[in-house]
Amino acid sequence: MQFLGGNRRKLRLADDQRNACYPHSLQFYLQPPSGNISLIEFENLAIDRVKLLKAVENLGVSYVKGSEQYQSKLEAELRKLKFSYRENLEDEYEPRRRDHISHFILRLAYCQSEELRRWFIQQEMDLLRFRFSILPKDKIQSFLKDSHLQFEAISDEEKTLREQDIMASSHSLGGVQLELESVYKIPFADALDLFRGRKVYLENGFAYVPLKDIVAIILNEFRTKLSKALALTARSLPAVQSDERLQPLLNHLSHSYTGQDYSTQGNVGKVSLDQIDSLSTKSFPPCMRQLHKALRENHHLRHGGRMQYGLFLKGIGLTLEQALQFWKQEFIRGKMDPDKFDKGYSYNIRHSFGKEGKRTDYTPYSCLKIILTNPPSQGDYHDFGFSKRDTLPGSLSEVL
Repeated sequence: MQFLGGNRRKLRLADDQRNACYPHSLQFYLQPPSGNISLIEFENLAIDRVKLLKAVENLGVSYVKGSEQYQSKLEAELRKLKFSYRENLEDEYEPRRRDHISHFILRLAYCQSEELRRWFIQQEMDLLRFRFSILPKDKIQSFLKDSHLQFEAISDEEKTLREQDIMASSHSLGGVQLELESVYKIPFADALDLFRGRKVYLENGFAYVPLKDIVAIILNEFRTKLSKALALTARSLPAVQSDERLQPLLNHLSHSYTGQDYSTQGNVGKVSLDQIDSLSTKSFPPCMRQLHKALRENHHLRHGGRMQYGLFLKGIGLTLEQALQFWKQEFIRGKMDPDKFDKGYSYNIRHSFGKEGKRTDYTPYSCLKIILTNPPSQGDYHDFGFSKRDTLPGSLSEVL
């Protein structure tokens, strides 16, 4: 009997040690996993994670995030794929381990381009938001501490002392009794968005944030950390891709992304040359509208503008032949000799379509790249394109 009792104690100790690895059903993924797994498990975990994130995306489109239907269907998806979602469930070690490892596997696959990173970060944020929404209140403080967030719930005495100020400053508390709501004392710098909107009470360098508002701050911290981590992962990616066992799988996973992919030619031929003028006024983003207007007025764009606008036109569906015709006709109107265009400009257009040089099939510039790189100089028109009178177009569906 003593022998059996000793075994039980050892088993309980082993379970406690395992559970200490993953104290919560959600995490910030601050530490990469250690240990060995088989290639089969590596692949299965990665595929299940992609299925989960696609489900998160689809449910976010079909239902209002946070609604009862959204919550129940996402919980069912997590349960089906055997990922962690709730506290206080028995034997949660394996679902949390699967969640931890699969997240880091997908970092390797989804750090390869800005579009992939943006999609991955958004779905992971929505997943964290759901898990945090069902986290028991008595677990929130320990989760914040384990995530290295210096957010401390204030005592009832402090809450009573500042009740009027907090209620007056926090719009989310409308009609809510403060004694039923947790309030967190966090550094002022972590609540800048709330401060800008005048939605938080400040005192001595700290913000007093109700639980309903702290979710946005937590998600912002998570996005910042994950974005930096993906950038670091991208730097080390060549070493991982040199492993011929992993490279095909990672490439396959990154192509499993279901968002808009401008590197494919699915839109080719959907926009004719005759449509461009009308589309530029009602459907183009301001930066492209400005470039189109400058091209029509001057019959010429400098290299930076041609690259930015040319790749955009490619992205909305112009074929190589249409692009060559479009640019040639416009430059000839500016008194350029056709032979000079063929010799000096057509090569760059073919190059952007992957038909010359390294045969790279270039994609349209992202907004971030337009803003942060190649600032315009005199004679350029490729800035972000906003003026005080500009408004963002409601939809680009006509273009895309």
